[in-house]
Amino acid sequence: MYQIDFKHPIHVFFMGIGGISMSGLAEILLSEGFRVSGSDRQASHLTEALSKKGAVIYYGQKKENLVSNPDLIVYTSAIKKDNPEFVAGHELGIPFLTRAQLLGQMMKNYKIPIAVSGTHGKTTTTSMLSQILLDAGKDPTLSIGGIYQAIGGNIRVGGSDCFVTEACEYTNSFLSFFPKIGVILNIEEDHLDFFRDIDDIRNSFHEFAKLLPPDGTLVINGDIPHVEEITGSLSCKVITFGTSSCDYVPSNIAFDEFGHPSFDLTGPDGETHSYELRVPGLYNVYNAAAAVATAGLLDVDTKTIRKALASFRGTDRRFEYKGRINGITIIDDYAHHPTEITATLHAAENYPHNTIWCVFQPHTFSRTKAFLPEFAQALSIADKIVLADIFAARETDTLGISSRTLQEEIRKLGHECYYFPTFEEIENFLIENCTKDDLLITMGAGDVVNIGENLLRR
Repeated sequence: MYQIDFKHPIHVFFMGIGGISMSGLAEILLSEGFRVSGSDRQASHLTEALSKKGAVIYYGQKKENLVSNPDLIVYTSAIKKDNPEFVAGHELGIPFLTRAQLLGQMMKNYKIPIAVSGTHGKTTTTSMLSQILLDAGKDPTLSIGGIYQAIGGNIRVGGSDCFVTEACEYTNSFLSFFPKIGVILNIEEDHLDFFRDIDDIRNSFHEFAKLLPPDGTLVINGDIPHVEEITGSLSCKVITFGTSSCDYVPSNIAFDEFGHPSFDLTGPDGETHSYELRVPGLYNVYNAAAAVATAGLLDVDTKTIRKALASFRGTDRRFEYKGRINGITIIDDYAHHPTEITATLHAAENYPHNTIWCVFQPHTFSRTKAFLPEFAQALSIADKIVLADIFAARETDTLGISSRTLQEEIRKLGHECYYFPTFEEIENFLIENCTKDDLLITMGAGDVVNIGENLLRR
C-alpha cells in the first residue's frame, strides 16, 4: 500500500471529491500544504468551497482530468472499475488509495484518534462529542459525515492531539483505521448488498474493535446482543453504556413538549449527573451516553459536558426543523433503515402535532427488498405515509422491487399510504391534503429533502 509522508506534501487527486467525506479529507490535505485536485459529476457548495481554498475541480469524470499527472489518486467504493479516470490512472502507473485508507493514514498523525462506529447514530454522536471537545478547549480535528453548523460544515482542522471521525462498516472501510479510542453504538443488519448476514456484520465490528491497541479503549453499547462476542479477546480497556449492568446507565428519562429528553446518568464511579438535550428522541439519550463516556476518557469535566450537550442543536438532516407553511411544520430526517425510522417517528410522537405525515424515499433496492416487512411496520407509526420512488444510489438492478411494492405492504397493515412517481406530484398532494398543525417529515438518505424545501419556497 502507498504510504503518504505528511511532512512532504504531494499532489492528490480525489475521484468524487464532492462527497461529504471526500471533500473533508481534501480540505485537511489542503490545510497541510498538499496540492489537491479532483472530479465530480456536478458542482455543489462543497466543491465550490474547496475551489476557493485552492483545489482544482473538474466536472465530469474523464481521463483528461489526469493530465497534470498527480502523485496519488483517492477513490471510494462507488467508483466502478471501468471509470475512465480509474482506468487512466492505472495506465499511467499512479498509485491509488481508498478513502478509508487515506483516512486511516491521517489518523496516525494524531495522539488520540477517535473513531465512532455503529449502524445508526454515528453523525449525531460524533457531533455531540465534537461539541464537548470544542467547549473543553481540546482544539480537535473533526471529520463528520454530515453538516454540523457549529463548525460551518463537516470538517474542522485543529491541533495534532485529538482527531474525531465517523467509522463506517460498509465494505469494511473502518478496518483501515488506526483508532486509540473506538466507539460502537449498535450493531444491526444493514448493507446486505455487501455483508452476507448479521453474523458477517458482527464479525466486522469485532475486527474493528481488535484494531484498538492495548493502551486504547473501546466504548460500546452493552445492550448489543451477545456483546461479549464483540469484546472477547480484546487487549484494550472496555467501557459499556446502556441499561443495567453497564458502566454508564441513564435513568429518570423524561421529555419536554418538543420531545427533548432530560435524564440522569450514573457513571462507573457511582456518581450520578443530570443532563438535558435539545435534540429529540430516546435514541439520543444513548448517543449522549456514548459521548459522555468518551469525553470522560479525555478528562473533560462534567460541567463542560453538561453545558455542551445542552447547547447541541443537532446536525443537518437529523430531525432538522426546516420551517412552517400554512401552519404545517416541516422536519427533515436522514433515516433510511427501519430502526432509524422507528426511532424518528417515535420522537415525532412527542413533538407538537395534529397528524404526522411521513414522506419516505427508500434508499437502494437491496435494502428495500431485504427489509420490506420491517419498513412497512416502521412507517406505519406515522398517521399518513407518502412514498417517493426508490433512490437507487450506487445500484442499477431493481431486484424486482419498487415503492409500489412497499405501498402494498403498508396497506396490508391497514394504514393510509400513497405513492407518486415525481416530487412535483407529491408536493401538490401535500399542499392539498395537509392541514394546520400537521407535522410533515421528509425522510430518507437521498434527495427527498428537496420536497420540504420546495414547499417552503411556494
